[in-house]
Amino acid sequence: MSFKLKYTILRYLSSTLSLAVTAHKFVLFVACYFFLSSAVIAQDETLTIATKQAPPFAMLDADNQWQGLSISLWKALAEELDLKYRFEEATLSEMIEGVATAKYDASIAAITITHERERRVDFTHPYHTTGYGIVVPLADTSWWSMISRLLSMEFLQPVGLLFLLLAFVGTCFWLAERRKNKNEFRPGLQGVGDGFWFSAVTMTTTGYGDMAPRTWPGRIIGMLWMFTALVITSTFTGMIASSLTTARLDQRIDGPNDLVGITTGSIAGSASDDWLRRQGLEFIPYQSVQDGLDAVANSEVRSFVYDRPMLAYLIGKSHVNSVELVPGTFGRQDYGIALTAGSELREPLNRALLQYQSSDAWAALLRRWLGPELNK
Repeated sequence: MSFKLKYTILRYLSSTLSLAVTAHKFVLFVACYFFLSSAVIAQDETLTIATKQAPPFAMLDADNQWQGLSISLWKALAEELDLKYRFEEATLSEMIEGVATAKYDASIAAITITHERERRVDFTHPYHTTGYGIVVPLADTSWWSMISRLLSMEFLQPVGLLFLLLAFVGTCFWLAERRKNKNEFRPGLQGVGDGFWFSAVTMTTTGYGDMAPRTWPGRIIGMLWMFTALVITSTFTGMIASSLTTARLDQRIDGPNDLVGITTGSIAGSASDDWLRRQGLEFIPYQSVQDGLDAVANSEVRSFVYDRPMLAYLIGKSHVNSVELVPGTFGRQDYGIALTAGSELREPLNRALLQYQSSDAWAALLRRWLGPELNK
């Protein structure tokens, strides 16, 4: 209720009193006067609003002033309700505890509405719904990465088997040809090498024509090897491709199910902490999201889980070349404004919030602070 409206009501009651002389109306006038006066005084009180660094929802700019999606929302609601306030920085646990003990009138940043928190404080209607994101190291597509995969045991094992097979078939050719075809299949180790060469060019259907079996045993072995090589070539090609693909898939993380047995980081005491525990996943706690992103970039952990909008914002600011977000949003989070239990601010804030969320100003704020993440 604005001061002008209260003043108009007081004048009306005053005029009514001048026309009436009954004690009942006089008592009514006095009661209304003191009630409206106390309301005006209460309206002049400065609210203490707790917040914390939670980009892009709440953060300090170069001038040490709070900004962000949640901060802009609170400023709009406070202006609508004619509220005076001041921000005070606190940790997440202090924000909840401070509101529960009435140290703070409200807390706003990126506070997820959870069952445990709802037992201690009240929340407004949710003003943003999102989910959890999973950060992993950026996929390495460099030449060195490709070379390292070619030198891996997954690749070298089938290649080694192929060489052994070629050596065996080449020896068979040499044994069949060494007596009657000494010009092409020479004696000793040189002849074994000749056989290896012939088995290799036959398998690849290159056929340079520099040598050929002259004996019937050699020709029979050659014919069998030609048909067998067709199957072996396709088989070994599949084995090599499969081994390289499997090596990459073993390291790939597409969702929460892939985090089993993977070293994962998160923030202790956060909503992501509760979500990971419900999934039966353990994690290494970090003090901040920035510390968690650094840990992924430095290979201290294989993944980091937290609120997706915050992860996307910070990656774009400092880790665009070292980590990336797994596609998709997992779980659900509803952000709300925390209030003391039974707070008289709850209903006015809810009405103002619902009205503001349908405005163009709110849509503009979402585009400004969340950008591409709006559709994730």
